[in-house]
Order: sequence, then structure tokens, then C-alpha cells
Amino acid sequence: MPRYAFAGPAPRKPMPHGAVRDTLNLQPGMKVGLFGGSFNPAHEGHAHVAETALIRLGLDRIVWLVSPQNPLKSASETASLDQRMASARRFAANPRMVVSDFETRTGCGWTVDTLRAVVQRHPAVHFVWIMGSDNLESFHLWRGWMEIARMMPIAVVGRPGSLIDSRMGPAARRLGRHRVPIQAARLLPTMEPPAWVFLRAPLNPASSTALRQSAPPMRT
Repeated sequence: MPRYAFAGPAPRKPMPHGAVRDTLNLQPGMKVGLFGGSFNPAHEGHAHVAETALIRLGLDRIVWLVSPQNPLKSASETASLDQRMASARRFAANPRMVVSDFETRTGCGWTVDTLRAVVQRHPAVHFVWIMGSDNLESFHLWRGWMEIARMMPIAVVGRPGSLIDSRMGPAARRLGRHRVPIQAARLLPTMEPPAWVFLRAPLNPASSTALRQSAPPMRT
């Protein structure tokens, strides 16, 4: 069996001050999907993941969490937050979706810190972390990834090129016994974590990397 490197736990840091407005407007009892990423830029593939989770899980809302800067990606290749927020809004067209700069507002740099802050502020909301299968493939490299899995259920939506590798990767193997049958997907938001489901749907091939590579060079 191959040996894998796993990211370690994430030390806790002081939570953001309560006076910071998160603008999420969440109500107790809601079932809410949290969909984070750089969205550099956002594209139809992101919309496909969000729409699939919204419908298949029976969610009340999906929050697109636009990261200030992904720690695993190059800052020199990342557009400004305003540009990426605008990009995400173009594709989060469903009225049950909202695009948020929560991470910037609260000073959170890692996903695990963001989710700690969201849960602390909205303890009566049923959250689900949403990601494409391409992210599941590298999930074991995220800071505090096992804490994320224990904090809230996870919905993984199939993405081209990662359907097999993601389900055979380190995180999927480690969490294998907590995988929920697809028939129970609508129950996921209220399940006790760790719990995760793999959602298959017609694949959308769009990717941020391909869009950046095909974009014309910026004029100076």
C-alpha cells in the first residue's frame, strides 16, 4: 500500500470579533451548503457543482465563500478579490445562492478557520461543506482536514478527470466507512459528522486553469 503525506491538525487561533458582520443572513434550522474556493475565475463547472448540491441535498441556500488567497496557490496568478467576487456572482445566479467575502471580513486564511467561525456564529444552522471531486483528491493536504470532516457533513460532486482517483485517494480511504449511500443524500445536512456523499451528475469540463491559460494577456 502506498504511503501518503497527510496535513496535520490546525492550531486554534482567536475567533474573529463578534462585531464583524458576516452578511450571510442565515436563520436557525436552515440547511446551508458552504462552497469555498478562489474562483479565479468562476465558471460553469463551479455553477454545476453548486446547483447539483443545492438540488440533490435539498438545501435552503448555498454560500459561495470567495477566499482572499488560497494558501496552496500562487498569489501572482490570483486576480483581485473584487474581480473574483464579480466572477462568482455571474455564475451564482440562483436566488438561493449568495456570494460572500466572509473570509476576508473575518481574517480567516485557512478553510478550517473559516468553518470554525461560521459554525460559532450560526450554531443552529445545518451546514454541509461542498467540493468537487478534484478537491477531494487533494483534501488530505488541507490544514486540519480531519477536523473539517468532523465539523460538518461533506458533499463531493463529480468533476471530469478525478472521478476514480478522488474515490481511491487518501481522504476517501480514510473516511471510507463514513460514506453515505446516494439514496440518503437528502438526509446528509442533518447527519452527525463525519458523513459524506459522492454525487454523480452530467459532467461539466470547464476549469479555472484552462480559462486563465486561454485569456488574452493583460495590457500594461
